[in-house]
Amino acid sequence: MWNLDKYNNNIALITEAGEKISYTLLSTYCKTLTDNIKERCLVFNLCKNEIGSLVGYIGFLNSRIVPLMLKADLDNELLQELIKTYKPDYLNVPSDMAGNFSDCKVIYDNLNYSLLKTSYDKVYQLNDDLALLLTTSGSTGSPKLVRQSYKNIEANTRSIVEYLELTETERAITTLPMNYTYGISIINTHLWVGASIILTEKGLMQKEFWQQLKDFEATSFGGVPYTYEMLNRLHFAEMNLPSLRYVTQAGGKLSPQLHELFARWAVESGKKFIVMYGQTEATARMSYLPADKALEKYGSMGIAIPGGKFSLIDVDGNEIKQPDTVGELVYTGDNVTLGYAECGEDLAKGDERNGRLETGDMAKFDKDGFFYIVGRKKRFLKIFGNRVNLDEVEQLLKLQFKKIDIACSGRDDKMSIFVTDESAKTAVLSFLTEKLKFNSVAFKVVYISEIPRNESGKIVYKDLPLE
Repeated sequence: MWNLDKYNNNIALITEAGEKISYTLLSTYCKTLTDNIKERCLVFNLCKNEIGSLVGYIGFLNSRIVPLMLKADLDNELLQELIKTYKPDYLNVPSDMAGNFSDCKVIYDNLNYSLLKTSYDKVYQLNDDLALLLTTSGSTGSPKLVRQSYKNIEANTRSIVEYLELTETERAITTLPMNYTYGISIINTHLWVGASIILTEKGLMQKEFWQQLKDFEATSFGGVPYTYEMLNRLHFAEMNLPSLRYVTQAGGKLSPQLHELFARWAVESGKKFIVMYGQTEATARMSYLPADKALEKYGSMGIAIPGGKFSLIDVDGNEIKQPDTVGELVYTGDNVTLGYAECGEDLAKGDERNGRLETGDMAKFDKDGFFYIVGRKKRFLKIFGNRVNLDEVEQLLKLQFKKIDIACSGRDDKMSIFVTDESAKTAVLSFLTEKLKFNSVAFKVVYISEIPRNESGKIVYKDLPLE
């Protein structure tokens, strides 16, 4: 996937401690790790923005070993369910977590990560094209995974490199999780051109993050809508960040007000603000709004990436040709992934989409061909950039709180949970923050006397109270 030796002494990684890892050393780390795995197989990589995690990801892909990327702090019950479902041959985990897997054997230790051999041995066949597995709703532990191919990753990487005009002089600082498609795309593209990645677990609300950004001269970072809400509160526009060249946004629709605000900041500061749109099912990116259009077309998700194409279809599947007419957004391109896996047997499946993805998002385009997202066709929210299936959350809650009726609704970054027992509000909020690992501000628990249902017993979501 990456020719690390091509860039030799270029700096590949910079750690929080300021250690600089060359591409040559990174290549050595990757090879030393994967030499412990003799055959192509499935590995679970429990991710942090740390060297051990990244070496796993790069090494596995370069050696044609298939990783499933999971956040390191995923609820243990959910992790165990995924292990039971997919039966991985190995686990690559933070060393301080190795003791949690007493039935596994540590076969390699380095960079604060441990490679564990499970009791499974190539239980499920892997399709030759399968490169990477990512969760669709990682916070709820759904067994539904997106199957990405080597072709998908390479096509999307080349396209992003082209429209962002990336070179080896770039230094991106991590603001997104490594198991998240947007975060991975930043890693993929910077390694592709021999650029540098500043690895940090620090968040935007920590002084250490901004100190690292300045000290290590970061040239860019990416963020989801919630990131930009926080940046606005932090008076980001007033910060002196001379090394910063551009910032990107994806992971959900940014409010037009914030879009305009940051587009104006970019113009006034001589930097670039690039809004993008993507889904895990399309590897990462499907659209971008060119920086020189950021202010003129604020609110837009832009145009299709190089090599991709958008269309809109109506309820009958007919293509919409007229501007300002809403339909479902359809994307075609080599980055459209193979399909889903919901059980171990599905890992043997080939390409089920043939380069075409019905996104489930409703959109329109203007007279200049720029696209605008207007809503969702199905019941998904994006919470701080993470796509969350409302139906899955609802099921989690109903399993935990069997004696009360529950319904989930809401908007991006604010999920509303309706409960029929007022005394359960605090327990529901506590359960969600623990299970989904989101800040409690993402949730609003509301008491109502009865959940509206139709004659067949299905919840009528449109009849829930307005938030």
